[in-house]
Amino acid sequence: MKLAYMPFNSHIALIVIVAAMVVPHSPAHAVTIDMVTVGNPGNTNDPETGYGGVSYSYQIGKYDVTIQQYTDFLNAAAKSDPYSLYNTSMETDLYSAGISRTGSDGSYSYSVLNNGGNSGNRPITYVSWFDAARFANWMQNGQGSGDTETGAYTLAGATSGYAVAKNPGATFYVPTENEWYKAAYYSPTLNSGAGGYFIYATQSNSDPGNIVGSSANQANYYAGNGYSVTQSPDGPNSDQNYLTDVGAFANSASYYGTFDQSGNVHQWNDLNGTTSLARGTRGGAWSGGDPIILSAYFRDVGDPSWGGDTAGFRLASPVAASVPEIDPAGFGSVLALVTGALGLVERRRLKAKLAA
Repeated sequence: MKLAYMPFNSHIALIVIVAAMVVPHSPAHAVTIDMVTVGNPGNTNDPETGYGGVSYSYQIGKYDVTIQQYTDFLNAAAKSDPYSLYNTSMETDLYSAGISRTGSDGSYSYSVLNNGGNSGNRPITYVSWFDAARFANWMQNGQGSGDTETGAYTLAGATSGYAVAKNPGATFYVPTENEWYKAAYYSPTLNSGAGGYFIYATQSNSDPGNIVGSSANQANYYAGNGYSVTQSPDGPNSDQNYLTDVGAFANSASYYGTFDQSGNVHQWNDLNGTTSLARGTRGGAWSGGDPIILSAYFRDVGDPSWGGDTAGFRLASPVAASVPEIDPAGFGSVLALVTGALGLVERRRLKAKLAA
């Protein structure tokens, strides 16, 4: 069995913005990132966990970066691969495989696999924080032949050691923990419009189900009935892919309109944004055997060079000045009162469970 936890220690009207920048390069296969605006600046931290307060508006990826997007990145930036942007497990670990590589150093070519269906719209896995930072640099520098070593982050060839802080003026970057947390769990409609936090990134304080489709409060993880993809407790099976397409749980978005911040894959965050030997992940994954791993209460901190079959990421960016902030959920005050009251009960239950 795969471990449910990461292998290191600690412990709606929706605005969609094409975030690929106008650039001097002309990549043959341009990558666009759908972003949502996270407004309501100046919200307070979640009193239960101490996270989530952000004093400014920003944008964050509606979805995790996908296998197709990462394949396009590799084909542009890793004809040679001195920074190990490609992990051979991206082809051989069929739990989450999605990319094959052919050719030799200097002329590598990458293709999306058909692994239990086309893998292109599933989240990329086996990526380290350094891989995510290089993807952000490449996006900022125009894709194509854009540099991977400068831009949002000054990496200078590093693939391990200190994860550096993002540079001023970064246009794409790995979100801080507070940015990631707010996008996942915060809603300004809770507590009679004073704002508050859900336990899960599905706008719910109840444990999610794991049925793919249009039902509310669903996520890709190992629930009581088994794995989301197979709906079976058997496994994981060596020839089975367990990832779901990003956004496959159509009515399980966060308040701001992000998908899969609970379940599918863990996602890197920059903690408090300073240079450090550690970086964080949140969100839970397909292999998680307890819903608390998907919740606001669970976080991991560890080596930024780590990458496994549950390790993915999404990007953030500054908010576009021309984009208006609107209410993406439209929930009424009555619902806010009810969910806020239920949330207190569920939070106490989960907090006690995590402490046990």
